[in-house]
Amino acid sequence: SLPTASGLAEMGAHWIHGPSPGNPIFCLATHYGLLGPEAGQEENQQVEAGGHPPLPSVAYGSSGRSLSPQIVSEAWDLFHALLASARNFQGAEKPPAASVGQYLRTEIAKRVTALGGVKDSHQQLRLAVLAACLKLECCISGTHSMDLVALEPFGEYVSLPGLDCTFPGGYSTLPNCMLSALPEGTVLLNKAVRTIQWQGSFHKEGDDARDFPVRVECEDGDTFLADHVIVTIPLGFLKERHQDFFQPPLPERKAEAIRRLGFGTNNKIFLEFEQPFWEHHQQLLEVVWEDESPLEEPSTDLEASWFKKLIGFVVLQPPEQHGHVLCGFIAGKEAEYMETLSDMEVLSTMTRVLRTLTGNPCLPAPRSVLRSQWRSTPYTRGSYSYVAVGSSGDDIDVLAQPLPEDPEDPRPLQLLFAGEATHRTFYSTTHGALLSGWREAERLNQLFQA
Repeated sequence: SLPTASGLAEMGAHWIHGPSPGNPIFCLATHYGLLGPEAGQEENQQVEAGGHPPLPSVAYGSSGRSLSPQIVSEAWDLFHALLASARNFQGAEKPPAASVGQYLRTEIAKRVTALGGVKDSHQQLRLAVLAACLKLECCISGTHSMDLVALEPFGEYVSLPGLDCTFPGGYSTLPNCMLSALPEGTVLLNKAVRTIQWQGSFHKEGDDARDFPVRVECEDGDTFLADHVIVTIPLGFLKERHQDFFQPPLPERKAEAIRRLGFGTNNKIFLEFEQPFWEHHQQLLEVVWEDESPLEEPSTDLEASWFKKLIGFVVLQPPEQHGHVLCGFIAGKEAEYMETLSDMEVLSTMTRVLRTLTGNPCLPAPRSVLRSQWRSTPYTRGSYSYVAVGSSGDDIDVLAQPLPEDPEDPRPLQLLFAGEATHRTFYSTTHGALLSGWREAERLNQLFQA
């Protein structure tokens, strides 16, 4: 959570997905009193949102008009029904397609054929909204294209019930509360690690009586000796650096799992305005490019069309806390291209896009812009994981397995692995990351009690 001129900007995790008793993030946040009163309402805890934001309060088309709510709603309902059916192939020997994207496009094409293939304006608009729905799913899955997300294991991901909510004081209030219970000096920040050496016999200077199997070397030259290290490094960093980061290198089975699993980029663009151009009740402004269709290949010219991957804007609530701020979401190669642009280039492009969508060439430009750049961040190299075509939930389990692999090794659990990419049913979420950390802590508890 970053402080801005008028409020907080969540550069990373934004919502508690599925705030209900089965979500440990929600339970901890409730325990510490970090949530607003509406988050704890019983009816909100029972809503089946499926990890999706609410229907758009308004959908703007590229022709400069707000679109028919009925047509938009019909397209969203169809997409959600098809997405639900895509979760039904778990364990299937021969799923109908390799990827979620291929499956969805095939099913959408069948509906077009059923309508006689007539290219009336309503049908074209439904297809354009469906193309926008696919972009939203790319943001949720943290991928460039749903063609990269494997169909068969797609249903293994579990969505918890509850109407997604945010932290009024910022997401970082939760780890701050958790840290406050630890003795001072327990947590060292800004200690970038260069290598983790394991299967060794390391001694503290002047103490040859005690040896340690693990040595963590930091980029500033400091070293730490340990019996056990829990590694929570993002999968994006592991993909690029695992071969030289661990000495000796990771076993081939784990290296293969790292290669096969998917890890993409989902970025945010915050735009702050002097005055809102949207209605006070509107929560989600959807962007629909009316000439697009999920049945046609999108443009690969990033310079000319990167902004078309933007799914729209969430209105940050309440304005008394945040000011008049929109938060846009964009995923994939377009999100990565956006990171190469200057703030002024992003701001001017967003101004042009909003003037086009609202049909108001005089719409005032945002007074400031702030965006995340997760692909460029050296220790993440992206946002979060997905199960890619060619991989499966088994790869997540392999990634989560501690080392050394030999259960009879006299020095067990030297390297333990946690983080969202190691949770088979809650990957890509903060609650999955938290549960994975608890899992590894419990693994060590069991060892110490043996």
